[in-house]
Amino acid sequence: MQGATAPDDRLGGPVEPRLSDHLALRPLRGGELRLDGGFWGERQLRNREVTIPHGIEMLSEWGPLDNLRAAARRGDKEYQLPLFMDSDVYKLVEAIAWERQHGLVQEQEHFFAEVVGLLSRAQEPDGYINSYVQVVQAGKRFSDPAMGHELYCAGHLFQAVVAEARSGPAPGGRTLAEVADRFAGYLLATVPGMPNYLDGHAEIEMALVELYRLRGQGPLLALAEDLIGRRGRSNLNWGSFHPDYFQDDIPVVGAKVVRGHAVRALYLMSGVTDAYLETGRHDLLEACLAQWDDMVSGKAYLTGGLGSRHEGEAFGESYELPSDRAYCETCAAIASIMWNWRMTLATGEARFAELLERTLYNAFLAGWGLDGKSFFYVNPLQSRGDTSRQRWYRCACCPPNLMRLLASLEHYVATSTLDGLQLHQFMPASIDAELAGERLRARVETKYPYEGSVVVVVEEASGANMEIAFRLPSWSQQPVFAVNGISQSAEVGPDGYLRARRAWRRGDEVSLELHMPPRVVRPDGRIDALRGCFALERGPFVYCFEGTGQDTTAHDGGTSLDGLYGAPGDGLSELALRVASEDTVGLVVPARKAQRSSGTGWPYKDGAASGAYESPKVDLTAIPYYAWCNRGPTEMRVWLPELRAPAN
Repeated sequence: MQGATAPDDRLGGPVEPRLSDHLALRPLRGGELRLDGGFWGERQLRNREVTIPHGIEMLSEWGPLDNLRAAARRGDKEYQLPLFMDSDVYKLVEAIAWERQHGLVQEQEHFFAEVVGLLSRAQEPDGYINSYVQVVQAGKRFSDPAMGHELYCAGHLFQAVVAEARSGPAPGGRTLAEVADRFAGYLLATVPGMPNYLDGHAEIEMALVELYRLRGQGPLLALAEDLIGRRGRSNLNWGSFHPDYFQDDIPVVGAKVVRGHAVRALYLMSGVTDAYLETGRHDLLEACLAQWDDMVSGKAYLTGGLGSRHEGEAFGESYELPSDRAYCETCAAIASIMWNWRMTLATGEARFAELLERTLYNAFLAGWGLDGKSFFYVNPLQSRGDTSRQRWYRCACCPPNLMRLLASLEHYVATSTLDGLQLHQFMPASIDAELAGERLRARVETKYPYEGSVVVVVEEASGANMEIAFRLPSWSQQPVFAVNGISQSAEVGPDGYLRARRAWRRGDEVSLELHMPPRVVRPDGRIDALRGCFALERGPFVYCFEGTGQDTTAHDGGTSLDGLYGAPGDGLSELALRVASEDTVGLVVPARKAQRSSGTGWPYKDGAASGAYESPKVDLTAIPYYAWCNRGPTEMRVWLPELRAPAN
């Protein structure tokens, strides 16, 4: 790769619990698993070669670097809002740090060094750093707990230094650790003395736990627990946003429902899960389980997207899941992935890894354009053609967040226990791991997500007895599980995994064959907005109907999807197709257009619907949801009204 040099030894990933006492599963260490091409390996490379360089360009153009220069008294440009733009810089340098595990890219390292120098100059003598407070508020610290984002920005800085430490610093120069450790010391000396202070945007909780895991300093963990314990006092209000919006209406351990701003809620629960993993406090785990159950039972979209209300980027009531008004912020998808990974480690249950997969392939991936440099902030499940991807946003929390997750994606794939290896996500990969004191070197071969064959080929093993386990997707029907070509029992365990256990030798193969026929999905009747509709899935993908590429333009001048009713019961078929630069699998469903009166007028009629449809029948092609709006603005639907009466 041009501009890259070989990496040093890899040290760790984004989540590295110190204790094993409360872990069901332990993440593999850095370098023990590497992606080898395939669907996600190619995307990780695109992030490295296209998206991160684009992000560096955008940070220079949109103002966050100038804000830090102003804090360092070396700039004269007007301060650019929003006030939390420091965090965009921290997330992008975190992505660069994770990329060191794949090799150093000199241009990115130059930017990293520039940021470290800039932060060093901007930091106050006592360790404090926040450009908005320093420049705009004349140093008035912690004056806006609800919306000031001071600890939120600090948390992203701490996560960046964790990535730097676990990937190895760039050769020469100052490290980000010097800045972050001074700031952490300042917070440890200051925040405990402000017992009523609470940052309105949770994030620092999981960052403090991870910094504790890195540094081993007990006060960091104690501060995270303290901040979690401060919630529920109703101190946070801002305009029309009340304490429930900030998860401050009920103590964490007493809250049974997920509520308020979606990203805040899920970052908070990620930190709560981290605190459980280090302390063993079961009241924290019980709170996580209760809120997760509430979320998946009526507040999650089919794509895994979260947040049904534009007002406040927030969760709604249970079953309040409108398609066209879905918010589903990309950052909420990322926060969900982070939380579900932690819950996988805490419980060992496949349901959390399965929601992670659904979110990764759909709600998350839709936020990233196929060109690698265009984005969605909001991810609706229906558009009337007024949605387009953007090269950047004034509130740009999502793009650099996406970059850091992609750069560290291999750390969310597999785990280990004293029994062996567990494979949660299916991606081509090389594994070289120490499991229970024994070495296992293997490769994962798969064309997933488009084909359902997953094979682990053992390349080196000590001969010790150990398991290789596969998560079995809940959508899978009649899987075939085999060792060296000999079928094994495909009875899944209570945790949702298939296991093969033996003394592995070089050349052994364990395989899982998943059938991937198209699936018709219908909503719970309590979801008012979706009654009478259906959606399509195949493998981990949710599909959508996009106006582009359909030959179904309405005779009355309506949009190409307007008035169409699908008939999935008449048969579904697959076809290979290309969407922009992407080769993918499309699904074809028969459809008819409802007969409509001409002209305008009152759209409500007395009596029963006529049941008349225009002819002829048309074929609608559905594409994976993540790929929509890559051929220009167009109407789109995930859910289509279902034609129940047989066509004449």
